[in-house]
Amino acid sequence: MATTTLTLKELSKKEDRFTHGHRMCSGCGAPIVVKQLMLASDFPLVVANATGCLEVSTCISEYTAWKVPWIHNAFENAAATLSGVESMYRSLRKQGKIDKEIKFVAFGGDGGTYDIGLQSLSGAMERGHDLLYICYDNGAYMNTGIQRSSATPIGADTTTSPVGSVIKGKTQPRKNLTRIMAAHGIPYAAQASPAHWRDAISKFKKALEIKGPKFINVIAPCNRGWRSSTDDAILLSRAAVDTCYWPLYEVEDGVTRITYVPKEKKPVEEFLKPQGRFKHMFAPGNEHLLAQFQAEVDREWDRLNREAREQTPEKA
Repeated sequence: MATTTLTLKELSKKEDRFTHGHRMCSGCGAPIVVKQLMLASDFPLVVANATGCLEVSTCISEYTAWKVPWIHNAFENAAATLSGVESMYRSLRKQGKIDKEIKFVAFGGDGGTYDIGLQSLSGAMERGHDLLYICYDNGAYMNTGIQRSSATPIGADTTTSPVGSVIKGKTQPRKNLTRIMAAHGIPYAAQASPAHWRDAISKFKKALEIKGPKFINVIAPCNRGWRSSTDDAILLSRAAVDTCYWPLYEVEDGVTRITYVPKEKKPVEEFLKPQGRFKHMFAPGNEHLLAQFQAEVDREWDRLNREAREQTPEKA
């Protein structure tokens, strides 16, 4: 499906449906992701928001940054809540009580998506609800104290996988949730980065135009948990892509397509070094930790390229 990407001039003229004044941390990647989705959409939206940083900081008592219908639900049931709303909408359209086309979007962090909310997310995808689920992946439970999640990269220092004499950060590699969602056989799954805004907005627009369940995983740096500078969100998002730690690709109708290939694949240390959670990897004697991380990135990048080549339709 061809989707026209909006220009910056066109985007600047659109209504801001996610306003300033919220209490997200300075330099957080999550509100950038939300703004890009809101700007990408020409449809009326209903948003469900799993408990987390985004939820707790954007709607406080009677004050809200959302200019669309917005539903706060628990960590575990954003996809289930939105499934019910979408089902009600389809019934009302069938009865002739609603005649406009409305789109349904859920936002959740990696804790509420990879872990606590995985069951309801999988159920919504399997049942075929016409909704888009967006995970803003900051790689830990940032809202509750920077505990490790299954999205946390191997070796990361968190409050529940602390670097010390027993372990050197998280001992397991991160879960590849985008692949898990694509394996549900849904019409569309993708990865995006706020640093590559044209690619991200194009994917958001495409997903909203496709009928059925869609999933987009977006990297969202957290300077508090990553122990990076407050102005590094875009720099780190770009480094994640250029090192192929966070490759940009989409799986549409079962066909994998890489949407951005770095001109030069950079070493993963360029993504890791600005982050305090990985500083131990650069200490003398820990070179093997960095090599292990690089090997994991290379293995996943090679697998993705192989999959994309194998699934590319042959030209007539």
